[in-house]
Amino acid sequence: MQNFIRGAVFTLALATGSSAALADSIPGMRGHDHTGVTVPDIPQAVDFFTNVIGCQKAMSFGPFADDKGTFMKDLLGVDPKAVIEEITLVRCGFGSNVELFKYTAPDQKDLQAKNSDIGGFHIAFYVDDVAAAKTYLEGKGVATRMGPLPVNEGPAAGQTILYFQAPWGLQFEAISYPNGMAYEKDASTVLWSPKEPGK
Repeated sequence: MQNFIRGAVFTLALATGSSAALADSIPGMRGHDHTGVTVPDIPQAVDFFTNVIGCQKAMSFGPFADDKGTFMKDLLGVDPKAVIEEITLVRCGFGSNVELFKYTAPDQKDLQAKNSDIGGFHIAFYVDDVAAAKTYLEGKGVATRMGPLPVNEGPAAGQTILYFQAPWGLQFEAISYPNGMAYEKDASTVLWSPKEPGK
């Protein structure tokens, strides 16, 4: 676990270092709008995001397919015969949106990626109290990992984290830093936070 924290702190230090050169930007880029996630079952995923996490369903649409051409490959980089059965978007507090996809495709794989896998990912939600979040999640039958784990050293000092998992394997994190993180004291760029979305 110590190596995990060191790696996370190192990554954060690189991302927020004051000596980093400014990169070019996509013209008009304003921020993160949504994260898209392919799930095995839309009703199950919507239930988890709304009745466990606390997001709100905004809209659903679909299906999309092209049984004669290559539209799906040209637009999305998937098998030409892939079908998006449904797309549902949820809004999660003061954060960005999550877009849930239900696909079928001839070459579909069930990756069940770990956080250590290339292309692995997790979705983090800011909470006011990580210990209360763990108690709540376990009361809902959600698998949680070790924690809450407070980070007491390095640029990320001040945060507390807990990883948990949806029934179909998607990885999540509950994170809190009520008094900010240590890096903020000298940072020229401060990470966006849903606790102060306008900052």
